[in-house]
Order: sequence, then structure tokens, then C-alpha cells
Amino acid sequence: MPPGAEHGLQARERLLSTAIELVPERGWSAVSTRILAERAGVSPSVVHYHFSSMPALLGEAVVTAMRGMLAEASALLEAAETPAEIVDRLVGSVDQYTGADPMSLLFVEAYLASTRDDDLRRQIVAEVDGFRSELAASLANRGVPAAEATAAVLSAAIDGLVLHRGLGAGPDTAASARLLRRLVTDIDGG
Repeated sequence: MPPGAEHGLQARERLLSTAIELVPERGWSAVSTRILAERAGVSPSVVHYHFSSMPALLGEAVVTAMRGMLAEASALLEAAETPAEIVDRLVGSVDQYTGADPMSLLFVEAYLASTRDDDLRRQIVAEVDGFRSELAASLANRGVPAAEATAAVLSAAIDGLVLHRGLGAGPDTAASARLLRRLVTDIDGG
């Protein structure tokens, strides 16, 4: 790769990682080209060279972060031997999110922004649907009937636990895991 191209790629990656830092700090709509460029150590023109708009940059940053987090969740699915262990691993992963931590805030900001940005919403939905399909396959492979419906409810419950933690109203994750284990073990197939 030519040195100029490598430098450009590094600047682009720095802009994306800086956006991931700024959104939780300032809020989605408060991240401006000037603030982003200043924090990333580039000129504002570099932002516009690499991205068609600030919403496009922020969208790519958050979707990239979501993919990373969902890849970690996918690894949890692969390592689980039973449906109950899938639940325990997913619910256990919630403990790393307080609801006020940068990743939780990033996702909340992105979800809110997606209510006004159809392209961002489509990208987030694609990531959520992809994980939910993977979760459904993992559950089905372990004998859970109604795996797709179960995956939808389980993934929504995990999201809800994180959101409630941010409000300071999050239930105990161990108690939640006990309840959600019933979802994957006490299904009548209907």
C-alpha cells in the first residue's frame, strides 16, 4: 500500500474511533465536523474527504462497534453447550454494561438517531436481525423448539436489561438468568 493511502486509511480509522468516543460523551447531534476533526487530529476537510456526511460517518462508526460487540456475543453462543448455558452467558455479559458506560450510551444514542435516519435504522436492523438469526440457529441446534421466537424474546430481554441498568432500575442479572432459562427449557413447542 502506498504511504499516502496508508496515511489516509489511518486517518479514516482515527475518525471512526474518535466518533465512538465522542457520541457517548456529547450526544449524537452534538458531534460536529469541527469537534470530531479536532479530537482526531485532522483538518475538517479530511472528514469530508473520507465520508459523505457526518450522519454517514457516525452510522459507520456505531455499526462497526455493534459488529464488534455482536461478534463477542457470537463467541459466547459458540462456547455454550446447552440452551441454559446460552442464557447464562448472554445475561452474564450484561454485567459489563452499566447503562451509563460508553458502549451503552453509544447504542442508546444510535437507537434514538435511527428513529430519524432510515439508512441508519436499516443498518442497525440488519445487525440485530443477523445476531437474532444466529441465536435462533444456536438454540435450534440445541433442541429448543420455536427457536426464532425464543431468540427474538431473549435478545429483546438482553437489550432491555442493559437499558434498565442505565436507568438504575436494572434487575439482578442472576435472577433474570434464572427466569430466562425457563424460556429455553420450558417451551411447549407452540
